[in-house]
Amino acid sequence: MTFSLFILLSYFSMILTGAMSMSKAVKIAISLPPELLEAADQKRQDRGETRSEFFRHAVEALLRREQEQEAVQRYLQGYRAQPETDEEVEAMHRASSAVFEQAPWT
Repeated sequence: MTFSLFILLSYFSMILTGAMSMSKAVKIAISLPPELLEAADQKRQDRGETRSEFFRHAVEALLRREQEQEAVQRYLQGYRAQPETDEEVEAMHRASSAVFEQAPWT
């Protein structure tokens, strides 16, 4: 058996900056297995959050994590398409060596 749970869910503004902002909130119904609801309720009570706040934060965290993973994948694809040249690697090595030579621990 599952429980229906009404929560407030925020719309997110992630078009350009990926920043999540509060705008209109809408009520939705979700179904959860009883043990998942109990675990969520325990965690949100420990945090002093309402169910709405808890599930909103969970959705925000999931979306943020997926957005970060997608950004890493785009970076890797770009790097694979245009890796550093040997000359660029050598130039970075020289530059970093010069910085480390000036460090107080040397």
